[in-house]
Amino acid sequence: MIPIPEFFKTMLLEQYGENTVNTIIQGFNQQRPVTLRVNTIKSTKEEVIQELCKEKIAFQEVNWYQDALIIESVREEQIQRLNIYEQGKIYLQSLSSMLPPILLEPKPKQNILDMAAAPGGKTTQMAALSCNKAFITACERNKIRGEKLKYNLQKQGVASVNIMLEDARNLSDFFSFDKILLDAPCSGSGTENVFKKNFTKELIQKSSKTQEILLKKALKILKPGGEMIYSTCSILQDENEKILEKALKNSHAKLIPLKLPKEITCLPSSLKEVAVIAPNRLFEGFFIAKIRG
Repeated sequence: MIPIPEFFKTMLLEQYGENTVNTIIQGFNQQRPVTLRVNTIKSTKEEVIQELCKEKIAFQEVNWYQDALIIESVREEQIQRLNIYEQGKIYLQSLSSMLPPILLEPKPKQNILDMAAAPGGKTTQMAALSCNKAFITACERNKIRGEKLKYNLQKQGVASVNIMLEDARNLSDFFSFDKILLDAPCSGSGTENVFKKNFTKELIQKSSKTQEILLKKALKILKPGGEMIYSTCSILQDENEKILEKALKNSHAKLIPLKLPKEITCLPSSLKEVAVIAPNRLFEGFFIAKIRG
């Protein structure tokens, strides 16, 4: 087993207790299979399955999401050589990261903001879920990542997306959106990032400050009665529950209880309405909250 930083283990023990932490660490050390999403803007599940069968690539279907497939037999590099990948008919994406767009439920003609959009996995998924008919504003502050976002949107055949090279923290309060996806920049404490050198206490602190500002901005520009998803690939309260509690303290917005498929294992949380997905063989550690303005 690969050791995780001691400071992080201490934080986990304070939050979850020893038994749960042992399960989390076991989850970190499991190699997840490749997972992909069928891009229904350009293809069908049947076409993708036909191509995988032709290439003798074994797969499993996902009960809770008809457009997702689990590839047990090969790694990402082999999938990237397939025609269906080159043509934008599939998108390599973790199962955890597919959940926020599904739970946001984007619909045709809705004005939707993706506050931290690059590289575009969730943006393209929202477009597909809305039959490519939602009006999506995709924010990305980094120019290079913005180019990657633009490339992926074009490759996936996405229409009606306006890319803003802007730090979402600086968006005008005069904006107003039906729905907002804030998949916030985070430490990655639910992922293999915990084994990397750049995973530090300072990164967690920096991330939490950014998250709080972004969430408060989102609440200002969400239409009354509108809905938003706040998500991170972190399992730490400092980036999740505590951020929500601060941002919602003086707001009329309320948390909406989530209903997740029974196949998904969640960690305990101080907020009953949210979901903290446990890292395991199929899922990255992930946090999701749904808010109504």
